[in-house]
Amino acid sequence: MDKSIYYQRHLKWLVSLAFLAASTTCLVAQNPLPAVPAITRTLTMKEIFAFLFLMLGPLKILGPFAQLTAGCDGIFTRRLAVRAIIISCASLAFVALIGEKSMSNYHISVPVLAIAAGIILFLVALRTVLQQFDFYQPATQHQEDKSLRLAVTPLAFPIIVTPYGIAAVIIFMSLTPDLVTRGEIAAVLLALMSLNLVAMLFARPILKYAGMPMQLLGIVLGIIQVALGLQIIVAGVRQLTR
Repeated sequence: MDKSIYYQRHLKWLVSLAFLAASTTCLVAQNPLPAVPAITRTLTMKEIFAFLFLMLGPLKILGPFAQLTAGCDGIFTRRLAVRAIIISCASLAFVALIGEKSMSNYHISVPVLAIAAGIILFLVALRTVLQQFDFYQPATQHQEDKSLRLAVTPLAFPIIVTPYGIAAVIIFMSLTPDLVTRGEIAAVLLALMSLNLVAMLFARPILKYAGMPMQLLGIVLGIIQVALGLQIIVAGVRQLTR
């Protein structure tokens, strides 16, 4: 219960802060400013990789996977990891195809999509940074629950394919109308799923010898994403106020 109350309070605060940041940029946009590049140009592939790495990458998988497979043999661990990655890849492909088409059917403009992307990325990054101060330890999984059904839930969803990661994939696909960039995003997603598979197969050694560096890397990426999320919001607001 304490954990639920903790996140509810922080979620309300984060949403308020994000919308406050978006509202503040309206004042900035009314002043004479230098030319702003197109919204689709504000996101480079390095930035997209950084965003998706934190949302869909291995940093958030190592701990939960090690708990789910505690006491299990190597064969079960490998089968669970491979099955979860296959399900995750299929889920992301479905989301990218159906989600982007659904967004386009509502005729949502590119600046609005950019602002939505910035808000989502800002909230996720700030939430990830603040999670470092949460010392709540979740209960361990019971041995009788160990089966390959765990590959679907909670492993594939929501541990690997997070709800906010799904939202980011839809927005990125909607902001990139050309097939070349979409293919690059698909390649990034495939690379991340490959990293996730390697991370799960070597979860225990990684946590044993590189747990602290991985945590620090997640914090650094989170701080960078907070700034980039705000930058995208500013660019979107400027486009709308032209």
